[in-house]
Amino acid sequence: MKPKETVDFHLRWVWAKVARLYNQEAAKHGGTMSIGYILLNIDKEGTNSTKLGPKMGMEPRSLTRTLKTMEESGLIYRVQDKIDKRKVKVFLTEKGQVMREESKNVVVAFNEFVRKRIETEKFEVFLEVIADINELCDHPNLFNEPANTPT
Repeated sequence: MKPKETVDFHLRWVWAKVARLYNQEAAKHGGTMSIGYILLNIDKEGTNSTKLGPKMGMEPRSLTRTLKTMEESGLIYRVQDKIDKRKVKVFLTEKGQVMREESKNVVVAFNEFVRKRIETEKFEVFLEVIADINELCDHPNLFNEPANTPT
């Protein structure tokens, strides 16, 4: 099977391009795509730091490193729970709220650009297929079923 015939090739190929675009835009404001993504996932009333990783599909170590950078940059601050000291909520600073809005504008602009240029029906099929692939990744027999050989 050639790379261009695989699902993962196309997913990675497109995601690499999208990530590069987002990183180029984020760099104009002193950020990264990861920082923008985290900013967009922090609720106005704060978000438990342990919920951020699973919410975004980020590894805990990467998240911890990025949160530290964000805190040092003045984008977020953390508040430890008064009762359970293990719990920490992450909040946006004013600077973080401004950068969150900039991140949101970039995401909205990208999505509007794509949606204007792809027929609604095709886009809906794309979303269905991507959701199906996402579910299949959790299938218990993912690597145990024999591959179907095309005839």
